[in-house]
Amino acid sequence: MGREPQILACSGRPRWPEGSPPPELAGAQVRQAMRLSGAARPRVCMVPTAMGDWPQVIEGWYAGGPSLGAAELSHLQLYPQPNVPDPRAHLMAQDVIFVWGGSVVNLLALWRAHRLDEIMHECWQAGVVLAGGSAGSLCWHRFGVTDSFSDALDPLANGLGFLPFSNGVHDDAADQPRRTMFRELIAAGTLPDGYATEDGTGLHYVGTSLHEALSIVPGQRAWRVRRADGGGYTETALPTRHWLPPR
Repeated sequence: MGREPQILACSGRPRWPEGSPPPELAGAQVRQAMRLSGAARPRVCMVPTAMGDWPQVIEGWYAGGPSLGAAELSHLQLYPQPNVPDPRAHLMAQDVIFVWGGSVVNLLALWRAHRLDEIMHECWQAGVVLAGGSAGSLCWHRFGVTDSFSDALDPLANGLGFLPFSNGVHDDAADQPRRTMFRELIAAGTLPDGYATEDGTGLHYVGTSLHEALSIVPGQRAWRVRRADGGGYTETALPTRHWLPPR
């Protein structure tokens, strides 16, 4: 394909106090990844492993197709077995692979059993845009914070490691101390330096370098978090560009 390796690692959609998000946000992070691919009619495969391949997720993916405009949609499920004859060939033929949120621990275990870890790396090197939200962000990094084991938060140290950083998602979540936990683990040296995203923001990497932070909602932020000399941590708000691709 001749494209540079790219990853768009996002937190989830922002929580709205009442009702549904504005219509223009429907599929916005998927549309961002589509635009990064540069394809006029991108082939986009959704991978719902982290949600156990729930039929509702798959049905919702195709139901939301009109919000994505000119795109050729497909999905890859692994339960009870892959739904395509050759997962590698199918994924390598895509312009974008978008990974749904859910349990990153279960995702990693199942992907490794099916060799999707190796296949995803091959896709990335070939220029397929890898993207996703929540677990679909954590998985590309080496380290992070997850609630996959229980309602508590635990460090994640066995991500795919395409990106050699820690990743914190849902950094502004009101119902879990994710922001605090991510920074405490970096301060303690349990996790290396990394990046955190508030809901609605994403990190666009080219190769293994952060190119920029993007937001589908004005005011939402991303952070660079480092362990400070002598203990503690430092955090820097990243310039975050509000970018809402047209439908």
